[in-house]
Amino acid sequence: MKKPLSGRKALVTGGTRGIGLAIAERLRDMGAAVTVTGTRGGGQAPRGCAYEAVDFSHAEAAEVFAAAMAGRRFDILVNNAGINKIAPFTEIDGADWDLIQRVNVRAPFVLCRALLPGMIKKRWGRIVNVGSIFGVISRDRRGPYSASKFALDGMTASLAAEAAAHGVLANCVAPGFVDTDLTRRIVGAKGMKELARRVPAGRLAKPGEIGAFVAWLCGPENTYISGQNLVIDGGFTRV
Repeated sequence: MKKPLSGRKALVTGGTRGIGLAIAERLRDMGAAVTVTGTRGGGQAPRGCAYEAVDFSHAEAAEVFAAAMAGRRFDILVNNAGINKIAPFTEIDGADWDLIQRVNVRAPFVLCRALLPGMIKKRWGRIVNVGSIFGVISRDRRGPYSASKFALDGMTASLAAEAAAHGVLANCVAPGFVDTDLTRRIVGAKGMKELARRVPAGRLAKPGEIGAFVAWLCGPENTYISGQNLVIDGGFTRV
């Protein structure tokens, strides 16, 4: 039986762990030929996926990588790679601000710009930019990160307005608190329980839940959703 994404090629940035890993595995299982990125040379891709090393914190490296990927005619782009640094507003380091914008906004921009012409030529493409609930609401000490994720949503809306007529659908997803190794390391067991108490669903999301929804947006069943920022947070932003 033919899989729904057989013959499609997908690029997932930050696809070696957490949400990116779950997205890559889901797209692979749907039949796509998946390439993931990581920052380390010789990094490990999910089983059955290809790996490319690139450090999006360097603007020139992002440009060179995007140009190389343009020639490979990807059908699906998932911009998942991102970074975050927390600080009180008056203590935000300007270099940290610029770094977060380069990774979280500029890198997705240059990849969208590079891959879009190939998608338009095929008259089929799917772009999903992974944002955050902190690009829908915000909290203290989230200045640079929220700025980047709100910007990513705005960029996606503009892209979608241009691309949909050519068969290319572009969306953001905004995950809430997700049960990843990184989250556990940062907040600890006590912090995990506290976060779960703040979510109406009573728990954190699993990476696979985010991966399944992103994969659906990238698949053939999504024929009309574009320009949206779709929140996946167990109800957190609605209370």
